[in-house]
Amino acid sequence: MTIVFAHRGCTDGFVENTLEAFAEAKRLGADGVELDVRLTADGALVVHHDPTVDGLGPLAHLTVPDLPPYVPLLADALTVCDGMVVNVEIKNERGQPGHDPGEAVAALTAAVIAEAGWTERVIVSSFQVSTLRAVQVADSRVALGALWPLVADAAAGLALAVDEGWRAVHPFVSSVGPELVERAQAAGLAVNVWTVNNSSDLAALAEMGVDGIITDRLVAALSIAAEGHAGR
Repeated sequence: MTIVFAHRGCTDGFVENTLEAFAEAKRLGADGVELDVRLTADGALVVHHDPTVDGLGPLAHLTVPDLPPYVPLLADALTVCDGMVVNVEIKNERGQPGHDPGEAVAALTAAVIAEAGWTERVIVSSFQVSTLRAVQVADSRVALGALWPLVADAAAGLALAVDEGWRAVHPFVSSVGPELVERAQAAGLAVNVWTVNNSSDLAALAEMGVDGIITDRLVAALSIAAEGHAGR
């Protein structure tokens, strides 16, 4: 069964990565949401995609009281998302403001998830291997997914995920075909594809039986996924 993740919540008429966007995704029937987390200067874990907040500067230089009301804490986002699966993408890229080589953000993410009682209802993803490893050290119960860049070595990526004991790979839409899906699932890995917005891609991936689709076109994706399931 292919599940549908609303990319940063429902962004059709809502600001991305906000409580309102997540609530609307839930109302529309999303199976899950994909959101992004970063650390603030005072060590809080907030939901925001970019390293900076418009008009305010880098998140790493801001405290929670400095933030606009639309930027939520992860704990509050999880509360709103009750009943859905949440894909928590940790942002800690080298070269960006606030990069932390010690991966404090990874340990804090695991702690916030555990405190909220969400350990079994999330998948934590990242482009950084070091981040995934740090989450694994902090809490081995958390399901981990390796985000792949636009162009990736699938064979190497699958081998790494298996060796590390991760549970999923998250390839970019243009790199996914039936062979990759078959190989990954045979190795015990879920395949969650980002970011799938074209109708033909949505239908093809549902037909391939990928485990998850991350999309900005939530309503269309839910309809196509339902049709794909009905046709099997």
